Amino acid sequence: MAKRLPALFSSLLLLLTLSDSVVQILSIGIGINYGQIANNLPSPDRVAFLLKSLNISRVKLYDADPNVLSAFSNSDVDFVIGLGNENLVNMNDPTKAQTWIQQHVQPYLPQTKITCITIGNEVLSGNDTQLMSHLLPAMQGMYGALVTLGLSKQVYVTTAHSLTILASSFPPSLGVFREDLAQYIHPILNFHSQNKSPFLINAYPYFAYKGDPDQVQLNYVLFQPNPGTTDPNTNLKYDNMLYAQIDAVYAAIKVMGYNDIDVKISETGWPSKGDPNELGATPENAELYNSNLLRRIVEKQGTPAKPSVPIDIYVFALFNENLKPGPASERNYGLFYPDATPVYNIGLQHLQAYPPGGSLPGSPQMDYSASSINALSTLSLLIIAIACLICA
Repeated sequence: MAKRLPALFSSLLLLLTLSDSVVQILSIGIGINYGQIANNLPSPDRVAFLLKSLNISRVKLYDADPNVLSAFSNSDVDFVIGLGNENLVNMNDPTKAQTWIQQHVQPYLPQTKITCITIGNEVLSGNDTQLMSHLLPAMQGMYGALVTLGLSKQVYVTTAHSLTILASSFPPSLGVFREDLAQYIHPILNFHSQNKSPFLINAYPYFAYKGDPDQVQLNYVLFQPNPGTTDPNTNLKYDNMLYAQIDAVYAAIKVMGYNDIDVKISETGWPSKGDPNELGATPENAELYNSNLLRRIVEKQGTPAKPSVPIDIYVFALFNENLKPGPASERNYGLFYPDATPVYNIGLQHLQAYPPGGSLPGSPQMDYSASSINALSTLSLLIIAIACLICA
């Protein structure tokens, strides 16, 4: 028996490693938007613990909150931080751009992994043409400051757009940007092409369903079984609206002469509650949308036009935010309530886990499918069997 112990312990170690790998595989490609327009959210330290228990390793902020960035020190979480629209006008000044990075980025590197800065949010969807004119210079100013400080290889610069910048999105192959925005979008695409940074889109199929529920099939927007639609120009079949929206953006970019820019989804989600006139805003629909989407992310699916490029998505949002203005739906996109309990079940299992400084109720661990549960269960049984052999 003594001769068998080293081999058995080696096997046990291998199986434990494999079990951990299965859990880590579940988190590949999953990002979360961490908004903070609320007065009842847990502290950043507790949020860091929550996301660790979820195996989520990509987080997008809308600012550069020092408390959050400090709380995630040595957490191995990739951060997207944001520069607010109100600050764009100053960032074409190289000195001010460099100062911003020295104050909001450098103090946290390398302990906190900041990999992207978004310059403004949905700037081109508003009516402020002066703000629009500041967008590209701000992006260029921030990138130039990163180059000067030697950070341009580890932190990229981009901006997030609403789908309303498209004049047409269906069929996807005929996607095209609005003509009145071409003067802004074309040079921004050139910036992305030169600097190898992605084009970000906030895409919400919910809005399409809410706006025209008689014409938009609910199952089509929820990733549920449905007849789908076929693009008559490419003969590509789409079984969900989000993929069609992504490919419409790729088509619009191609119309402007670019084929080397990746499209990533900086926001998508579904509200669990809304006003009486907000059709479809229910916990059941939100659960279906997000759980089906997360399964596709885990499977590394691509869109019909880009099947070899896995969808890259940040889900909106981590928490319900009780101070957001607008209709009720705006305050109910969260996967979690502020006490860290799930708003609905998308495959989250609660663990009795306690972070430093106190308990965080309902700390969960992600698990998306029966197959992943079976894989972990099988490994656990094998580990128990080996343990029994060792003790025999």
